[in-house]
Amino acid sequence: MKPYLIALDLDGTLLKEDKTISPFTKDVIRRAIDAGHLIVIATGRPYRASRMYYEELGLTTPIINFNGAFVHHPRQPSWGVRHSPLPLSVVKDIVELGETYRIKNILAEVMDDVYFHEHDDILLDIVRLGNPTIEIGDLRRSLGKDPTSVLVYTDSDHIEHIQSHLSNVYANVLHHRRWNEPWHVIEIIRHGVHKAVGLKQVADCFGIPRERVIAFGDEDNDLEMIAWAGLGVAMGNAIEPLKTVADDVTKSNEEDGIGLYLQDILGL
Repeated sequence: MKPYLIALDLDGTLLKEDKTISPFTKDVIRRAIDAGHLIVIATGRPYRASRMYYEELGLTTPIINFNGAFVHHPRQPSWGVRHSPLPLSVVKDIVELGETYRIKNILAEVMDDVYFHEHDDILLDIVRLGNPTIEIGDLRRSLGKDPTSVLVYTDSDHIEHIQSHLSNVYANVLHHRRWNEPWHVIEIIRHGVHKAVGLKQVADCFGIPRERVIAFGDEDNDLEMIAWAGLGVAMGNAIEPLKTVADDVTKSNEEDGIGLYLQDILGL
């Protein structure tokens, strides 16, 4: 069998609700690697918050972080870095929106460095995983580099208004999505950047054609990747729009969906 490139989202896909990988699925993934297939993580998380799973699986491939905005090879620095950040000027414009809309805080990440516009215990708890370098202060002065990702923390009354403004003013500059409840957070990355872009970069590097790419996901940030892959697989717990574009649906993340599917399709 020719090698497949297999892309795994983390939260809600590879990871169970307790944020662990089941022993069965882990065993199947390792058998897939032993059989010559390539496993790559494709996540919205930064590298610092996904590194532990990369190492747990013993991967030797590039990793796709920030929904495709940051792609690198942890074990081969010579592979290079594919970084697609937002223009710094846009971030400073977004800070100005706080005077019109009720924005509680803005967080910018430059790969694994984190910048807070204001001190925020709630968001600090979210980003502390992986012990990033954290700086707090007015982003118009403290942020000196184009950020990989920006999070806008607001409330339920204003989140749709902010998203509408971003779509109207920055449609050709940035892409945004909102987190699931109870978080009123808008996640922003560069326009045209998504997991499919990062996955294609990895596939091209290894000479794997699109028809031999398998991708698993569960949320709206997986839509492009699932649609692009030769075989896009939605988890049983995935949102309905993802199941609609997927080629197939497997069991949920709590039912070894990835392990069972790969064991069957790869004949492991």
